[in-house]
Amino acid sequence: MNIAKNMEVIFITALALASVTTLAHAAAPAHRAATPLIQQVDTSAPMAVVTITAKRLTAAQKAQLGN
Repeated sequence: MNIAKNMEVIFITALALASVTTLAHAAAPAHRAATPLIQQVDTSAPMAVVTITAKRLTAAQKAQLGN
């Protein structure tokens, strides 16, 4: 039952450990914090069009899928 008596210390220690690791990972090196490269988009390619042809479900079919 010592864990119940020391729960406050365990909580504060876990919180401190989580805070320290968060701050340690938050600092990014300068070469990684640089602006990302912008990709060029090929505008000459035709746009892809997707056509969906399907019948709508009836109320009975929707109820069957819901179960």
